[in-house]
Amino acid sequence: MATGLLVTLAFAVLARTLRGVNTSGALAGAAVCFLLYASAGARAFIVLVAVFVLTWAATRIGYRRKQVLGTAERREGRSASQILANLSVATVCAVLYRTYSAAGPRRALFLLAMASALGEAAADTVSSELGQTLSAKARLITSWEVVPAGMDGGVSLAGTLAGLAAATVISAVCAVTGLLTLPQGALAVLAAMIGVVADSFLGAGLERRGMLTNDTVNLLGTLTAAGVAWLLG
Repeated sequence: MATGLLVTLAFAVLARTLRGVNTSGALAGAAVCFLLYASAGARAFIVLVAVFVLTWAATRIGYRRKQVLGTAERREGRSASQILANLSVATVCAVLYRTYSAAGPRRALFLLAMASALGEAAADTVSSELGQTLSAKARLITSWEVVPAGMDGGVSLAGTLAGLAAATVISAVCAVTGLLTLPQGALAVLAAMIGVVADSFLGAGLERRGMLTNDTVNLLGTLTAAGVAWLLG
């Protein structure tokens, strides 16, 4: 418990110092970090760090261009609502893994679902951030019409490949740390990318019409990834 608290404090301070999160985001991130560490151990924390590094770097790359587009993340970092939208599903999966009484394959599915949700969170952010940096135009996923980069529901080849790379990195970290086996890691990548596709459809169909917020869309994307991993696993 003491180790988890120290790790949580250090991570929250670092994330705030790097302006990856604002003050509310740091508090929400601290809660997520502690629950992941306490529920799934140091391996889950390492995966969380990998997600943070990938998303923080992707946000900073091409920042001036994204400012011109009007899609740049706030300089002070992500808020509590953004953190919870991206990480709450993985956190719940980790807590369920900790509290599930019966050992065996079914209990391990919670770890697979957690890893898939984290992979989706990383892939969605990286694909969006780098897609805006590397592509001037995107295609609306529902109609395939050309739209400006950064529009809700817009996808590009560069952004999609970047997202796939991010999901693969997260699964690789899970495999290296022993959180997942290699076959489970491959399944987590698949589930994460299905979540990213679902996120894009929700963005194009409902977020653009004001029926869903971006945070809700992100939450549903991670939930889709976790659900797909559970069903396929």
